[in-house]
Amino acid sequence: MTVSGQCSPEFDDLRTEFEKNIASGEELGASVVVDIDGEVVVDLWGGFSDSERTRPWEADTITNVWSSTKTVTSLAVLMLVDRHQLDVRAPVAEYWPEFGANGKDRIELRHLLSHTSGVAGWEPPFTMDNLYDWDSASSHLAAQKPWWEPGRSSGYHAQNYGQLLGEVVRRVSGKSLAQFVADEIAGPLDADFQIGAHELDWPRIADVVPPPPLPFDLTALPEGNLMRKALGSPPLDAAAANTASWRRADLGAYNGHGNARSLARIMSVIPCGGSVDGVKLLSPATIELIFEEQSNGRDRVLGVPLRFGIGYGLPEPQTVPAIPDGRICFWGGWGGSMVVMDLDRRMTITYMMNKMGLGLLGSPRSEAYLRAVYQVIDA
Repeated sequence: MTVSGQCSPEFDDLRTEFEKNIASGEELGASVVVDIDGEVVVDLWGGFSDSERTRPWEADTITNVWSSTKTVTSLAVLMLVDRHQLDVRAPVAEYWPEFGANGKDRIELRHLLSHTSGVAGWEPPFTMDNLYDWDSASSHLAAQKPWWEPGRSSGYHAQNYGQLLGEVVRRVSGKSLAQFVADEIAGPLDADFQIGAHELDWPRIADVVPPPPLPFDLTALPEGNLMRKALGSPPLDAAAANTASWRRADLGAYNGHGNARSLARIMSVIPCGGSVDGVKLLSPATIELIFEEQSNGRDRVLGVPLRFGIGYGLPEPQTVPAIPDGRICFWGGWGGSMVVMDLDRRMTITYMMNKMGLGLLGSPRSEAYLRAVYQVIDA
């Protein structure tokens, strides 16, 4: 299976690494893009859309990108901040009054954006049916108590990030998160990205291939363990992403569908100063908010060191060693997808795939691609 697309000669090592992984089967199907100063210098895709290897990964293949979706969800919220419809230091209850119940009245919007709110998931029991019911899922969160003192430290909001922020978007804009992204981001930028997936697009979706099992059993952890509560309610099931119910849902934490090209098109707005091809989404002042550090230390849910600004992760050498220090923000998805926005170099790097690796943030494959890019840029 050959790799298609275009690649500037200086990035030949990246292409070689990508081709090697496709040829060996380490990748099933994938895409990778590098955008520098608004110019796409790498746009590669290859492999297969299905585990039976009967459908090639095409230029317009899309897949479920897991938590790389959060990069777009955060952008949607920051756009409303930029329009002065939201204030990152205002209590969430100012926009969503029911959320102020049970000691959450002082939780600020920035705490949701930085995973420091203490509301890192749904209190069990909570089912997939609850997840797919927007009003039910929001009501559950509004009624809960925080799991720790808000603003003190991060605890990755793995499954409910899109519900928390999406409800704020809905209350302020009058649009669902999925509709806001369609109307205000993907549409104006002509980017092939959506939260959920329209049924007419299902034939070109590359089904995800679940990762190897976690090296431990979540259900064996104590009932009050934050990893168990955040990741196990409802239980994480990669195969759910291939179902009709998942694709019809509005899950801004992890059911975005796109590819490396569409994520790079959207997220390059941050390294490029707020505009892409004349379409302005953010001001420089709002972009600066991203780099106001909100937490720095061991994440209460993932158990690894993480740094969060407002809406995005910031470089953390122990956990994401392939991302250098500097004015860089990023996030990735379960199984290895990755979005890196490097403002120092006005560069965006995106990688999306269907064969999931082990790990909730990055993978050996994504790390190798990032290193190949930075070896060129920093040479």
